[in-house]
Order: sequence, then C-alpha cells, then structure tokens
Amino acid sequence: MILTIARREITSMFLSPMAWVILAVIQGILGWMFLAQIESFILLQPQLIQLENTPGVTDIVITPMFSLAAIILLMIMPLITMRSLAEEKKNKTLTLLMSAPISITQLVLGKFVGLLYFVLILVGMLMLMPLSLYLGTDLDHGKLLSIAIGMILLLGSFASIGLYLSSLTDNQTIAAVTTFGALLMLWIIEWRTEQTVFHYLSILAHHQPLLEGVFNSADVSYFLLIMLLFIGLTIRQLDGDRLQH
Repeated sequence: MILTIARREITSMFLSPMAWVILAVIQGILGWMFLAQIESFILLQPQLIQLENTPGVTDIVITPMFSLAAIILLMIMPLITMRSLAEEKKNKTLTLLMSAPISITQLVLGKFVGLLYFVLILVGMLMLMPLSLYLGTDLDHGKLLSIAIGMILLLGSFASIGLYLSSLTDNQTIAAVTTFGALLMLWIIEWRTEQTVFHYLSILAHHQPLLEGVFNSADVSYFLLIMLLFIGLTIRQLDGDRLQH
C-alpha cells in the first residue's frame, strides 16, 4: 500500500508541468556551473602542476557544483513538497484517503517515498554530469559516492520537513514559505556562533563533510534523525486531524 501511494504521488507530480520545469531549470543552471568549473580547472592546470598535493578534478569541479546545487535545492524543494498534503486538504481528497483501509503511517510513508522517488531522479540526473568526466579523466570514486549519498540524505531531510509543514495547512503558498524559512534557518543557524548545540543542528555543518568525502556516521545519523522526526510529527498531525473530524 505504501508503494501504491508513492506511485500515485510521483505520477501526480509529473502530470503537472512544475516537476518538469524544476528539473529543466536545475539542470540548466548547474550545467552552466559545471562547464564554468571545467574551464576554471583547465586554466588552473599550470599552477596545479607545481603543487605537491594537487587537488583533483573532483575537488575543483564537482564539489563546488554540488555545493551550489544544495543552495538552489533549498529554495526549490519547498515548491515540490508544498502540494503533498496541503493540496489534498484543499481538494478534500485527504479525508477520502484517511477513510480508506490504510493507516495514517502508511499514508505518510507513501507520500514520503513518493518524494524520495523524485529526489533519486533529481540526484541521478545531476550525477550524469560528473560521470561524463570519466570519458577524459579519473575521478575520486569515494568522494563521488559520498557526494551522491550526501545529496540524497540532504534532500530527503528537506522532503520530510516540507511534508510536515504541508500537513499543517491547506494553503500551498503558506506551506512553501514556511518550509523555505525552516530550511534556511537550519542552514544558517550556526553562523556567527560556535556553540555546540547550534553546530549540531546545522544542516550545512553535516552536509559539507559529505561533499568533501568525509563519510561520518554522526552526519548520516543526523539526517536520518531529521527524517524520522518529521515523518513522526506528520503522522501525529494527521492522526490528530482525523480524531478532530
């Protein structure tokens, strides 16, 4: 039943032009960034040859591109998640789903898995750019894998937060704005402060090491906890709505 709801979610996404436009815009912007970074790498070759520990193409081209991708997707993901439950509430179809022979947990997990399908499609399309470099050079396989996993965990966290905030309202604009505000706050929370608690809450602090190829179980656990927390909050919110009605 979870996979059925997930297929319904991803199908409804691609029946609307928004998903296609978002994928096209992201590919266009990051494709331009990718080519610009390759040009910079070629221009830097004479200086890089003189260095002992020369940074490779993965460090100079791929890592900056995915750093930019994370910032762009922080702004884009609220547009994807805003319709997940807010649209169902507005169209009164959420009541029908709740009355169906499925649990609230299955409903929420189905919605979340549907968003993850989109995330995997998006990350897969982005990874085609660095993988194309195998035609002319060698890449750091470990860093490339760490970057891919980091992006999936990051966007999965964005999706879970957006799903929860979408469950609080039937207005998609409100869902999008509040999601963007929450994600931005978690992104910048450790700026101008060195307190441990803010460092641990910061999404950027946990995502940056994965971009640099440092695969730490604490960073992975952070993203998994974010997803579990907000999925749990969404289940509780919808369960409360069902009891109220």
